[in-house]
Amino acid sequence: MKKLTLIGASIFIFSQFAFAQISWKEVSAEYGVTNKGFTVYESAGTLADSAFRAFYVKIDKAEKSLHMDADTTLYRRLTPTQFYEKLNHPLLVVNCSFFEFKNNTNVNIIVQKGKLVAHNMQGIPGKGKDTLTYLHVLNAAIGRKANKNFEINYTYTDSSLLESYYQTYPLKPYRDSSSKMNRMEARFSNLKPWKVNWAVGGGPVLLKNGEVNITNNEEHKFAGKAILDRHPRTAMGYTKDGDLIVMAIQGRMKGIAIGATLNDIAMLFKDLGCEGAINLDGGGSSCMLVNGKETIKPSDPTGQRPVPAVFYVMDSKQ
Repeated sequence: MKKLTLIGASIFIFSQFAFAQISWKEVSAEYGVTNKGFTVYESAGTLADSAFRAFYVKIDKAEKSLHMDADTTLYRRLTPTQFYEKLNHPLLVVNCSFFEFKNNTNVNIIVQKGKLVAHNMQGIPGKGKDTLTYLHVLNAAIGRKANKNFEINYTYTDSSLLESYYQTYPLKPYRDSSSKMNRMEARFSNLKPWKVNWAVGGGPVLLKNGEVNITNNEEHKFAGKAILDRHPRTAMGYTKDGDLIVMAIQGRMKGIAIGATLNDIAMLFKDLGCEGAINLDGGGSSCMLVNGKETIKPSDPTGQRPVPAVFYVMDSKQ
């Protein structure tokens, strides 16, 4: 159980996991938010006895005035503020998928308005003695179905196919000489078409069925001990009631914000009552705007990093 303390118009939610002394204060009014189905929280306290700063927004799935979707570009990147202008001032804009710099393209699935618009990179080129081989994985993603429920699944895409496929559990990674996965192999017999209104990819999965379940070994997003490093983070999760939580964690700023490990953010989402959660692109890409105003401060010295895709929420009441 979480202890709720009402102080004026603010709600403080005190974390109970041992390594942190984190409280969350509602700051919706500071960001000009008037929709009761959309609330903004700012952290206070320390993480592992170090400075910590984060924000999360909670989106009521029953609020019909809130419209969620993803948006992406083609062979170019925009800052979150540029996406904010492009999309005619959404209530929320936040970075999402991983991407590569050479062609400025996503390397994770993006579904926009029900249409598959970006694909996974599912063949990871080998190095050293494995130079001529590829390691194959299924990439995790979060999406919303027509029934308004959120799902986190392990996904397969192919540029020759118009739809994405999924299974509810990760694939045991395998290596061969082909750069592409063959969906007709027996190992993929449980893949099913994934019908979602929107989806954004990332990884690894952090929570499943309300418990910490970090599947980095299966998704190969971070190598070696990198999962233990604290960095800026962006992540999404959903509660038992079906509400969506989007979190951005500031980091790489000594004495101000240390960032978080994958286990840290998994525990934060669990403590907030989430059933499922997934890590998204972080580091210098982490940025979340509410009504066009930055929550965390991006870690890049130049400010917001341009990205090829964002998740956004529109408020028809505004």
